[in-house]
Amino acid sequence: MSTVHTPRVVLVTGGCGFIGANFVRWLLEHDSAVRIVNLDLLTYAGHRENTAGVEATGRYTFVHGDIADEAVVRRVFTDHEPDTVVHFAAESHVDRSIDSPGDFLRTNVIGTFVLLQAARAAWGDRKDVRFHAVSTDEVFGSLGEQGFFTEATPYDPSSPYSASKASADHIVRAWHRTFGLPVTLSNCSNNYGPYQFPEKLVPLMILKALGRQPLPVYGDGQNVRDWLYVIDHCEAIDTIVRRAATGETYVVSGANEWKNLDIVHLLCDRLDAIVPGPTSRRACITFVKDRPGHDRRYAIDASRLKNDLGWEPRYTFERGIEATIRWYLDHGAWISAVTGGKYALERLGIGG
Repeated sequence: MSTVHTPRVVLVTGGCGFIGANFVRWLLEHDSAVRIVNLDLLTYAGHRENTAGVEATGRYTFVHGDIADEAVVRRVFTDHEPDTVVHFAAESHVDRSIDSPGDFLRTNVIGTFVLLQAARAAWGDRKDVRFHAVSTDEVFGSLGEQGFFTEATPYDPSSPYSASKASADHIVRAWHRTFGLPVTLSNCSNNYGPYQFPEKLVPLMILKALGRQPLPVYGDGQNVRDWLYVIDHCEAIDTIVRRAATGETYVVSGANEWKNLDIVHLLCDRLDAIVPGPTSRRACITFVKDRPGHDRRYAIDASRLKNDLGWEPRYTFERGIEATIRWYLDHGAWISAVTGGKYALERLGIGG
């Protein structure tokens, strides 16, 4: 399939967050002609450290601002004239959405609306533009033991986080159907890799296991997630932005289903091999009360993305998780900088 859109100036929202920062780095490396404007509020999970060094390309501009601030967003469109938006900015941690659901509605729903309105105002009837919204498989709710999410799966969100993302997805599609805005969407499985804030399962367990702290596993640990290495995800997003028809949605998967407990076992075993100690780190595993509304299983069939656009993951889970472990072992200064004494790897989502 030939290219249908060529990004020239890309507005990346949330480009100092985990996936956004990896995408900024990936795109600058793989497209020497593109310029990137990164709009980020720098909340607890967004840090300038995640994009350190990219300014040296001369093709990167950082703007500190809130996607829900209409004046800020419109000024970005006026000053930088992006022809492409890749919208990552979101409150994204399910546990935090249980504690503070209002934050998720403001950023994920209102912020998306503000961006869409600014794009409409700036672009008018242009067809050489693209608004890509990055979403999650959590909007689909929980699967049983069999089957997979596809692009046709009905939405059935369980948490304030997934409900806010589902709302944003519907708004993006409505702006395409009602106003003709050239949009694409993607719903991805669980990402892992470098620069992920250590509240999420993989980095949290790596850091706690290194310190031989208790490793909290929710419920019985049998919840299943489909894992996608972040670099594969970046390539998938770029493929969709450039080659998908407007109005299309694609689901993105690493085709790696793992039970949470098995992930923790794997991380313990690899760390025992790399940084051996007196006893197995598996002894640190502690089962704790389950998360409210905890979906049992996620899994994605991404065959349409492969068949239509030719994308498939390059990283096996074993290769990706090894690279991730090594990255966290080698980046102690980054860990200290982003946690900043404000997050001590404690459990979230129990305040109600």
